[in-house]
Amino acid sequence: MTGVTGPGPWPGVDLLPQQLSIFDDLGQVPFGVQALPFWASLEGSAPYADTLGRTLSILEQLPLEVGPHGWKLADRPGMDEQRLARALDHDVEALTFAAAGYSGPLTLSVVGPWTLAATLYLARGDRVLTDRGAVRELTDSLAAGLVDMMGRLRSALPGIELTVQIDERHIGQIAAGVLPTFSGYSRIHAVPGPELAAQSQVLYQAITAAGAKPVVRVGEAWVGIAPSVVAGAAGISLDFTAQSSWNERAWDHIARAVEKGVEFWAGLPAPEVSQCSGPNLRQLADAIVIPWKRIGLESSRLAHVTVAPSLAAVRPLASSPDSARAVLSTAVRVAEYLAEKAED
Repeated sequence: MTGVTGPGPWPGVDLLPQQLSIFDDLGQVPFGVQALPFWASLEGSAPYADTLGRTLSILEQLPLEVGPHGWKLADRPGMDEQRLARALDHDVEALTFAAAGYSGPLTLSVVGPWTLAATLYLARGDRVLTDRGAVRELTDSLAAGLVDMMGRLRSALPGIELTVQIDERHIGQIAAGVLPTFSGYSRIHAVPGPELAAQSQVLYQAITAAGAKPVVRVGEAWVGIAPSVVAGAAGISLDFTAQSSWNERAWDHIARAVEKGVEFWAGLPAPEVSQCSGPNLRQLADAIVIPWKRIGLESSRLAHVTVAPSLAAVRPLASSPDSARAVLSTAVRVAEYLAEKAED
């Protein structure tokens, strides 16, 4: 069945009403569509309860603090870690209340090890990405903490089937070596594909061994597809834009992954909206269906595609949860269209 879910990051500052609306909006979906409710992380709750903050809150034995340029490693635990822990407890409680009695698929989002290493700073120095030993330590901490977090969620909600959406939006920049150093006067050396895959594999294997499914969101950077597949991702997610055009290399990577049994998740841009006819569903669906057929993939495989609003579609709506719900509703209708095309 064609799936529909959300990206994880979501507008709002109070999680409980947003989480209730997500379960409500995805509670009734058309025939042929499978809803995958998601544990939202509120962009308005940064720096402690957005996706980055939630990811940091589950790290094991890595002291953290907020610095002048964002989050960084610390010498010892402090108040910022206590705030992270309280925010996590609050969000788990909100999810548990909203999903009371629920049984079925549930997705949660974390920042992946490479994007996390590119975002987080050393206690005294540059980005964690510049220190490969620190990257390994960060990955191990993330894997251990995430396994514990999944156990905590399963204890609270015994009927859930977990999928972990791993946000690796910076993987293209990391592979290209274009991320600036702390000073801004130079660039951090590119990380080769085999190294990207080897380090990611530590996390993906831990997720799989814990009985969950790792799906990697590479943003718009199709170069992240191959290392993610090699590392053992069960699914890969690529974000489309309103200006997306035919990209043979990108779709070749998608086709190779799909033919290996890897699920394809499509991040949909915000739809063009007409005052007369509403959102242009056909334009969004054709951005998938037309290149899907052009690259030679069977229409029947569209039944295994999952769609979700892209991060770019949700982020501009930071102050408007109702608009985000409308974007999610559009994704449900696109999923229905794909389900119908899968039967052609």
